[in-house]
Amino acid sequence: MENKKIYLNLGIGLLITSLVLFLAVKIVPSVLVTLTKAAPASKVSVTNSYVLGGKILARADGEEKCVVNVFVLDKDGKGIKGITVSLSGVPEGGEMQVVSGKDGKAVFEISSRNEGQFPVTAMISGMQVAGEVKLTFRNE
Repeated sequence: MENKKIYLNLGIGLLITSLVLFLAVKIVPSVLVTLTKAAPASKVSVTNSYVLGGKILARADGEEKCVVNVFVLDKDGKGIKGITVSLSGVPEGGEMQVVSGKDGKAVFEISSRNEGQFPVTAMISGMQVAGEVKLTFRNE
């Protein structure tokens, strides 16, 4: 009878040890990772982001392009990759969208068959980036 108690206690001890080991190795780390997972490294700061004309004069032939750059930055002025930027006021109406690259730069290439000046503005997540760029298309 004494041996049965010893074996029973050893079995219970082994079961408890296995359960504790399983919790320590499998369950607890995944819970800790979930609980401590940081927010995205960078959040967009529309006030730090800006729009800049790269090439603002082109022929109105539908082929030559003006270039507008939008820099998507965080609060520390670092570029943020993968953010959708919208550009409105482009010739021929409508809106263009581009996703920012690894340096936070979204590059828009715009052509037009319409002559004139077109002030364009950029939006990130529904918020307007300060400033505008005037694109000029001429038939010369």
